[in-house]
Amino acid sequence: MSNALPVADARQVRRYARELARRHPRGLAAALGLHALAAAAGLVAPRLLGDLVEGISRGVGAVTVDRVALAIAGFVVAQSVLVRFAHLASARLGERVLAELREEFVDRVLALPLSTVERAGTGDLLTRTSRDVAALSRTVRFAAPETLIAAVTVLLILGALVLTGPLLVVPCLLAVPLLVAGTRWYLRRAPAGYLRENAAYSDITDGISETVEGARTTEALRQQARRRARTDADIRRSYAAEYYTLSLRTVFFPIAEIGYLLPVVGTLLLGGWFYLKGWASLGQVTAATLYAQQLVDPVDRLLSWLDEFQVGGASLARLLGVAEPAEADGKPAGAAPPDRRPVTDDGRLAAHDVRYAYRAGHDVLHGVTLVPRPGEKLAMVGPSGAGKSTLGRLLAGVHAPRAGAVTVDGRPLSELPLAELRTHVALVSQEHHVFIGTLTDNVAMVRPDAGPAEVRAALAAVDALDWAEALPDGLDTRVGAGGHPLSPAQAQQLALARLVLADPHTLVLDEATSLIDPRAARALERSLAAVLQGRTVIAIAHRLFSAHDADRVAVVEDGRITELGSHDELVAAGGSYAALWRSWHG
Repeated sequence: MSNALPVADARQVRRYARELARRHPRGLAAALGLHALAAAAGLVAPRLLGDLVEGISRGVGAVTVDRVALAIAGFVVAQSVLVRFAHLASARLGERVLAELREEFVDRVLALPLSTVERAGTGDLLTRTSRDVAALSRTVRFAAPETLIAAVTVLLILGALVLTGPLLVVPCLLAVPLLVAGTRWYLRRAPAGYLRENAAYSDITDGISETVEGARTTEALRQQARRRARTDADIRRSYAAEYYTLSLRTVFFPIAEIGYLLPVVGTLLLGGWFYLKGWASLGQVTAATLYAQQLVDPVDRLLSWLDEFQVGGASLARLLGVAEPAEADGKPAGAAPPDRRPVTDDGRLAAHDVRYAYRAGHDVLHGVTLVPRPGEKLAMVGPSGAGKSTLGRLLAGVHAPRAGAVTVDGRPLSELPLAELRTHVALVSQEHHVFIGTLTDNVAMVRPDAGPAEVRAALAAVDALDWAEALPDGLDTRVGAGGHPLSPAQAQQLALARLVLADPHTLVLDEATSLIDPRAARALERSLAAVLQGRTVIAIAHRLFSAHDADRVAVVEDGRITELGSHDELVAAGGSYAALWRSWHG
């Protein structure tokens, strides 16, 4: 997807992985230490067996055999206990790291500009928050600790081989060229392949979510065949991407399997020759063969989890990429440093000669200038698609203009930190979300320190207190997914109550009462007007009673403000607004 969110490069992923390791030195040291002890305990049995074989060939007694058998059993039990605690330490470390990754990812997502999310589409972000997090979870919980175990075990086995007999290490080296060449071939191709696979899955998710959300529109316009064709094309791309990574595995894994057998076969053959030549004892050859056999499991785990690391690495790159700095809409690179002057509570919002394009070369706003007066109610009206909502989003700081500037007290909105911006300008659109939690939590989320009386006052201001108190547990009723269902109109009133509690000095209402009955909506707007007295309100609406009650009306047509004045002035002027009013009022 051309507008997909960024993906971190390999260097950033490695740097972040090192940073995670540095955050948990004790946990990492404990896990590594326990795995090392468990691996060391597992190395004793082959050496004892080798000594036993050597002893039997020389005629040792049965008592010695019993002692060796008991010693082997003791080390096997010790290894089992150490492995248990080593896995427990690894699991705890993995869960802590995974919790940090999830918390940081949520912080990154919440810090994204809304315009960035809208350009990327919901599919890409949903895939990163679901499929990529799940893939990374498997890597952190299982691949990382298993790889540590395997790496420590391999090193200790090789060390034991050297101590058993340096010459007996030679057969194990036969597999090195094959495994190194196969692994390098795989690693050159796998990361890009898995990134394409995840991106293709994002396209599928995006296409399906669009189809589901726009099902009625698709049916009304008879676009079912087109949507099916889009889905089929996305699935074909996903199939091709997954087929490619599967083909890599079908080449790499057989090479690895051959590599596992070479050390065992080589140790038996060369070890036997060394024994015949007198360069190694029978006990040394026995122990070396057992060590070579022991190498198969950790090396197999290393290479098997290597594939999982490619999946996890691709997912981590996509999760880290969410935080990549992106240019604000229309904000030129190398712009002047932000103005740090404080914004006053009665700051004047102004748009000067702003232009905006969703696609390069296709402006939807053409040099719009609009300066609301502090404390006035300004209504924006006009036909659908004229640019009202786009202008409202620029005034609320959701988008930055391609050219021109939107300022508050002379400071560009794009230079204000988001937390500060929302204390001055807030947007309530036609889309509302009810979060999981109590009704009180949903209102007070904009001001966590707000008391019960303030929450009740905010609900009363939007005519929602009566139905809120009538809920099964009143304001403590749990709502959102799995909780008490709220109607679209109630969800809209909830969003307006948050706005009342947030108390910014400028409000942008984009069809904020569209889901409420027209008569109730007018009463609600009058209640809001009383509560928000002295605040600047910019209302985007198709219901012209909002314009009738406003101090001034701005008529937006084809991305331009064609008329600006009071309701009476515009009706008397006999222009577009007068025609719209006659049509609506009649």
